[in-house]
Amino acid sequence: MSIIKKPPVEHAFSSSGALAQIINGYAPRQAQIDMAVEVANAIDKQSSLIVEAGTGTGKTFAYLIPALLSKKQIIISTGTKNLQEQLFHKDLPLIVKALKNNVQVALLKGRSNYLCLQRVALFQETRGQLDAQSLADFVNVRTWASSTITGDIGELVDVPEGSAVFPFITSTVDNCLAKDCPHIDDCYLIKARQKAIEADLVVVNHHLFFADMALKDTGFGELIPASEVVIFDEAHQIPDIASEYFGESFSTRQIVDLCSDVQQLYRTELTDVKQLGKAAEKLLKNAQEFRLLFAHDPERGNWREKINLPSIARCFESLAVNLDFFHQVIKLCLGRNEDIDNCFERASELLTKYEIMSKTDLFGISFWFETTPRHVVLHQTPLSVADKFSHYITESHAGWVFTSATLAVNEGFEHFSQQLGIKNAAELLLDSPFDYVNQSQLFIPRYLPAANHPDRAKALVEISVKLIEASQGACFILFTSYRMMNMVAELLSEQIDNELLIQGTMGKRKLLDEFTEKSNAVLLATASFWEGVDVRGDKLTCVIIDKLPFASPDDPLLQARSEDVKRQQGDPFAQIQLPQAVIALKQGVGRLIRDVKDRGVLAICDDRLVNKPYGHVFLKSLPPMYRSRDIDKAVALLNHINENN
Repeated sequence: MSIIKKPPVEHAFSSSGALAQIINGYAPRQAQIDMAVEVANAIDKQSSLIVEAGTGTGKTFAYLIPALLSKKQIIISTGTKNLQEQLFHKDLPLIVKALKNNVQVALLKGRSNYLCLQRVALFQETRGQLDAQSLADFVNVRTWASSTITGDIGELVDVPEGSAVFPFITSTVDNCLAKDCPHIDDCYLIKARQKAIEADLVVVNHHLFFADMALKDTGFGELIPASEVVIFDEAHQIPDIASEYFGESFSTRQIVDLCSDVQQLYRTELTDVKQLGKAAEKLLKNAQEFRLLFAHDPERGNWREKINLPSIARCFESLAVNLDFFHQVIKLCLGRNEDIDNCFERASELLTKYEIMSKTDLFGISFWFETTPRHVVLHQTPLSVADKFSHYITESHAGWVFTSATLAVNEGFEHFSQQLGIKNAAELLLDSPFDYVNQSQLFIPRYLPAANHPDRAKALVEISVKLIEASQGACFILFTSYRMMNMVAELLSEQIDNELLIQGTMGKRKLLDEFTEKSNAVLLATASFWEGVDVRGDKLTCVIIDKLPFASPDDPLLQARSEDVKRQQGDPFAQIQLPQAVIALKQGVGRLIRDVKDRGVLAICDDRLVNKPYGHVFLKSLPPMYRSRDIDKAVALLNHINENN
């Protein structure tokens, strides 16, 4: 009697396969095997596959094993740096060892993630212009720089993510000297790219992938090597990121960085050109004044409408005048050194981008702005990338895999595939293996004030205090805006003794480390913590979400896309706003249950879930949790969890 041998991919996941031999207590999971088989088919047939794999499916191994067994050139793109680093430093070494595979792997990030030795050297000469905190951050940078092998600033855990020092220690496409750089032989970016070109499998992120695809970053020629297989993890992020890279942007940060660089050159090597310092100072002041004309809190808006305001129009016009004068003064210094020649090219590029942002009467494009605490960014974004991306897939002749825990809306992939123009793709929807009914509870509070009511923050705090006390910390509070996060943080600090860890006060990685190390800490965060964050066990037993994550109706990109849908007799709410909000909510919900032993309470503080007709679309897309509107039941479960820990 002959024994039927399983195909290599299936065998790797069997009870006697490669994974079982290196993972203690390994047990085969049918959903994981199903996904791996479909991924192998897509790779073999050079076709497309869309997979939603619920939390706990083990999707990472389900695509890594068939990819490595294929022995083809592979690109894996992730949405977050956290997952990118986990893949490279943890998951890939394990799988390579399990398969006894000699594949060469590389990690590649965008240039802003690598220390630039030339920028550091330039900054050291004039660092007195920064405040005390930034100088303290620079001391930490110097200490780290003396020992780093990769130059990856993700290693810099002691410097806050929003530190003003980062533009001075990293390069941009604009200020990189490329082959003229005196430090080119030691350049961390070049070393990382060279490793990627030589590797069989390269781990990148979506921003870098689309920057390369749209030919935005041409600093050293080839960024991402050609591949036979492209796998997107956290694929739900792709449509918005792709749109961003097929558009154009103009920001006051680009102006400020350029002016700062020119001022440094004026103080050190071009002291005889007095006009240089004056022109830089005037343009810098102009850029700062432009930012002050916008709201203090970060916002997004319609640039077509904003530019019609007299004060905005005047200041924007003066930017053109001062930028042009600045450009002319730099031109007088051409040939003095490579740095000033590079600054001239950057000023020329900024003038071109300014022209693009001033011609707001074009059709088929959204003109919008967004602000950060320090800067204004103007964007010109195409309404759809479907045609361009579809063509790219067809011409590549590669296998394409799109996977995430959150791709489906109402159990279908139409929203995702239409955005990217993906045609004839195989589809697979895999439920999570977790027992959500017994592991978790969905609590939807009653009688909450409306989202814009002045008592909204106070009501959120009242709910949060009870849940925080019951969970003894171990709580995430996730917000849809910085404004509400800061209001709740201020009120909470007066009512509880738990340490509050607030996004923006330190680097994301350190914030998570602090949360897991401290027994009663509460973490308050916005969008970037809704996904790619993995805290298991009793360290996280409660997740509170402030409201359903609908995009602001004032969002200009949403407005433009909605108008486009209306012209085609469609329903913008059903086709755009609702699907996007469902996917975002599913990401936030996914923070709670990360393991078969996890238990906890999810509080969604938005009664539209039960009071609005569209609420069932959200509920149908969420895991089948036990539902309650009684906070006492939520508190009882949290108390029970703590008593049994």
